[in-house]
Amino acid sequence: MENKLFVYNTLSRQKELFVPINAPHVGMYVCGPTVYGDAHLGHARPAITFDLVFRYLRHLGYKVRYVRNITDVGHLENDADEGEDKIAKKARLEQLEPMEVVQYFTDRYHSAMDKLNVLKPSIEPRASGHIIEQIAMVKNILNAGMGYESKGSVYFDVEKYNQAHNYGILSGRKVEDLLSNTRELEGQDEKRNSFDFALWKKAQPEHIMRWPSDWSDGFPGWHLECSAMSTKYLGDQFDIHGGGMDLLFPHHESEIAQSTVVNHKTPAKYWLHNNMITINGTKMGKSLGNFIQLDEFFAGDHPALEKAYSPMTVRFFILQAHYRSPLDFSNEALQASEKGFQRLLKSITTIERLVPSPASTTDMEALQSKCYEAMNDDLNSPILIAHLFDAARIINSTFDKKETLTAGDISLMRTLMHTFVFDILGLLPENDPQAGNQVISKLVNIILDLRREARTNKDWATSDRLRDALVQAGLTIKDTKEGVSWELE
Repeated sequence: MENKLFVYNTLSRQKELFVPINAPHVGMYVCGPTVYGDAHLGHARPAITFDLVFRYLRHLGYKVRYVRNITDVGHLENDADEGEDKIAKKARLEQLEPMEVVQYFTDRYHSAMDKLNVLKPSIEPRASGHIIEQIAMVKNILNAGMGYESKGSVYFDVEKYNQAHNYGILSGRKVEDLLSNTRELEGQDEKRNSFDFALWKKAQPEHIMRWPSDWSDGFPGWHLECSAMSTKYLGDQFDIHGGGMDLLFPHHESEIAQSTVVNHKTPAKYWLHNNMITINGTKMGKSLGNFIQLDEFFAGDHPALEKAYSPMTVRFFILQAHYRSPLDFSNEALQASEKGFQRLLKSITTIERLVPSPASTTDMEALQSKCYEAMNDDLNSPILIAHLFDAARIINSTFDKKETLTAGDISLMRTLMHTFVFDILGLLPENDPQAGNQVISKLVNIILDLRREARTNKDWATSDRLRDALVQAGLTIKDTKEGVSWELE
């Protein structure tokens, strides 16, 4: 299918036709987690959003290099330039080495992503493994006159940069407003302006994670790591930079400034940002203490949860909202997602029991086009899902003899549902063997074919033995004039 994918580019603030810099190759960088605690529902949204992007681009035939980093150093409390490193703080509290904390929670994050069927990125670099590249970038910024050293730390001179460029090109913020609105921070006397951000921080004596540099034993600034790693693995400019809307300012804004100075161009052509998940209208996050860990969703052991929710229910819940729209948590919404997801899966199994007709009452090619149109309109997964529910209605109506599909259209329906439900939306059958287990479905149909052959040969003993075996296994078998249907009890 010809690519007509349009994406909303935060940089231009409008939908643009996606045209890769070097087709068919696509470079995509997404800001990954800071691994100092278990993954929560807020972590699931960007992971699933950009998994959808990754899957759809590959479906369109692109060769995608997907880089998603692990932040394991330099992310200080409250996203500031002062305070304790989040991972070092966790290590101190637990009396562990920082890299023990990193490894433990990285493994936990990967486990949660596997349960959600999030594909692994092509490359998953860690900030602590790219200190050399970050130091080199700091030197380049200093040589360009856009940074300054102060008491062993190095800061980016936002006001000077803004004279030649536009600090605020992504977020729409004005430096003049930052002057009056930026809160005072401890150690502010090191900076020329309150909104200058750290490229390198001198480590205090008690700071565990530190590396030698020309300026001090210290550690890189949080914003710097993504600029260094995206440049290393995707080049001076790549196609897509993604992340949560909470990273738009100052993190992504600062990335643009750093990369523009060093590489003389903005790092990414398209900037995509997913919106937040909220609880009662408030952003969900560790810093606010209102988050629900993903394992708590799967086990149902959080006070805010009425029951356990499977990983695919959580994934389907997230995909039912457009990635740029806010998504508010509620048990009612999750339970509705659970029922809707099972309805979709059951319809996919029902396809295998449809009896073809000479003519179709449904235009399958038009339905397929609608599904692609939804995805090509800025990855509109809720509209796609609405079309898939329409497909499920047609499947069930055909099974009930209220509508008809030809053999060719049944095959096209099967391909459409498997492609969009499993391959693109990344949903997996689970919990409901009848609805979801494609292996069982195929085995049952093989046995029914053998039984049909036995009946044709008037081998009633074999026919009855096969039927009794299926009934004993928990299936209900119905012989009708149109053929044989079955379902699990």
